[in-house]
Formats: sequence, structure tokens, C-alpha cells
Amino acid sequence: MAGEGMSGTERLWAAIRLEKTDRVPIVPTLLAEPAAHLAGITRAKVAADNALALDAILQVFDDYGGWDSIYPGSYTPQQLQASNVNPMKVRIPGRDLPDDYMWQLVEEEILQPQDYDRISEMGIDGFYYQDYLGRISSLSTDDVNREILALFTTFQRFLTECQKRKVKPFFMGNGMHPFFTLSLMRSMVGFTKDLYYHPEPVERAIRRMTADLIAHQIPLTKESGLGTWLFTEERASGYFYPPAVFERFWWPYTKQVVDAFWSEGLVTIFHLDQRWDKNIPYFRQLPRGSFILELDGNTDIFAAKEVLRGHACFHGDVPAALLSVARPEDVHAYCRKLVELVGDDGGFILGSGCSVPCNVEPGNFKAMLEAGRGARG
Repeated sequence: MAGEGMSGTERLWAAIRLEKTDRVPIVPTLLAEPAAHLAGITRAKVAADNALALDAILQVFDDYGGWDSIYPGSYTPQQLQASNVNPMKVRIPGRDLPDDYMWQLVEEEILQPQDYDRISEMGIDGFYYQDYLGRISSLSTDDVNREILALFTTFQRFLTECQKRKVKPFFMGNGMHPFFTLSLMRSMVGFTKDLYYHPEPVERAIRRMTADLIAHQIPLTKESGLGTWLFTEERASGYFYPPAVFERFWWPYTKQVVDAFWSEGLVTIFHLDQRWDKNIPYFRQLPRGSFILELDGNTDIFAAKEVLRGHACFHGDVPAALLSVARPEDVHAYCRKLVELVGDDGGFILGSGCSVPCNVEPGNFKAMLEAGRGARG
């Protein structure tokens, strides 16, 4: 855009470092499903082939004039199972659902109470591939190897395509918080009972999973050269649990993870779905500039900014409802409000609240991008 003085990468990192930018950086969370919608193909196609998922994301990037950093999203639901990202049964469009449905996770009590100690002894990967994966899918060892190879191959092409467009991925390494992973595997109801009635085995498992996550993800993140990694949590906030649970089972391990990555100069991107208003003050205990808060529209981002002003970068948080059913002028006005109140002193990346919704209106997506392109950071 005429008059811009920074590259997309420079702009992004200035925001992460809580500095002023020539304009606000833009990073929509455009995953395969909304990209398919905007590109005019079915969700069944991108759910079956992550190469097509990448094609759809790149097509939308090009058709809408690009943005500052691309959110990695070229994977299929089965690949998320195969790579121990979504540890749940899954229904897939074109196989279990109509072609234009979003794939669905099925929550059941798959993990059993005795499995906590098995995880603490074997590590989560050992337990997952030797036992647990067979409980949630029919994937064979050959299937797993094939899917992980497809992930790797497409990601290498993703990096090449990013280089062609002179843009970098938002992150490479990623992981879910151990608390969140166990909740998905056990089911939220069963996991909550365990937290109150059998806390010690849960804590042992979280402790081992935290150590394994640090050991595995730091080398991968350093090797990427991007300086950022994604850490996802959706169930630990004060919306679900009182401070006593948060302070015992989530916060100490979160601090351990962030401190370990920050000691290597790596920034943690927290993807925090649901409502975190009661928990935001805790994040002031983390080192300044060591993390980004990626919010989904449920947390009051304006109040959170006041608590963490000058301490952390924010990413978000144009709500799915605005992008799917509002008018372009409503989207534009909300984006301007974000820039003026959250990005007024730097430390802000404009994007969608969680993923761009699958039924995003093209005009609303365009309005978000245009509002960001015209906004000084």
C-alpha cells in the first residue's frame, strides 16, 4: 500500500515488541474451512486433502490483496488426529457429514482415570500412539505415517509460497496446554470430577506433559527461525473454574512454559477461547513482551488492554458474528474501535476473533482488511 514504511514482518514484530507501527499489522485466522467458502469449493474437499486446503488459503490471500503474516491452516481433521493435536473422535464432511458441513469433534469419556499415571510414566506421545489413538480412530501406523508425511510435504510448499509473496507464517511450532488436552481426552465433566476428587494423578500427568512439551517444541520453534509458537487453551478460564483450580492446575505450568520459551528468545502466542476476564491480571506475572494474547471475542479485549497496557501484545478480535451476519460498515467500525482503543500505543495485531467463520461474508472479510490497511498502529 502506498505510504507504508515497513514490511509485513517488520510491522508484525514491532507490534509484538510493543512499538508503534506505520499501520496496524493484519493477521486473520483464515483456516481451510472459511478459505474454502471464500474460494468457492466444498469443505469436504479441503477436509480430504490438505494440499487443496493450502491452495484455498493462498487463493484467498491473493484475491483479497494479502496481509502481513499467514496463519498456518493447511491440515485435515484426520491429520490433526494422526499428529496428536485433536485427541478426540471426529466426524468429517464428505464421509460422516454433508459436503458443506464443518468437521465435528465428538466428546466422550475416552481417557480413563488409570490413564493419568500411564501418561506420567510413558509421556503423552508414547501413550497416545501405543494405546489411545486406537480408541478414537481406525488409523494404522501406515496411515499415521502417510498423513504426517502429507502434512510435512504441504508445509514445505507453504513456506515456499510464503517466500514468493514476501510474507512469513505467523508461527510454526504449536501445542495445546496439557490441561486442555486432558479435558478433551477425558471429557470436561469427567475431567472436572477428577480435578476435585482425584487431583494427584491429574497433576502428575500435567507435570510430565509440560516437561515433554517444552523439550519437544523449543527446538522446533528455534529451528523455524520465526520466533513465535502457538499455545492453545479453551477450558481453564474463570468462566469454567474458580481461582483455586486455575492456580493449581494451569497457571504454574503456563508460567513454566512461557519462561522456558522466553529464555530462548521465543514468544508464546496464547490462543484463548472463551471468557478470560477474571484471569487476565495473572498475565502481568509473565515477562513483558514474552507473549501475545489471541482472544476470540468473548473476553473483553478493551478491559484486558487496560490491565496489560505496555506489557503484552494483543491479537484479534473481530467476532465471528460480525464477519458472518453483520454489514461491512459494522465490521469496519469495530475494527476502527479496536485500532483506536487497543492499538493506540502499539502492541496490537488486527485479526478475527478465533477463526474466520465458515460462513464469512466476502464483503465483511474485505472490510476487516481494508480497515486495517488504513489504520495507523
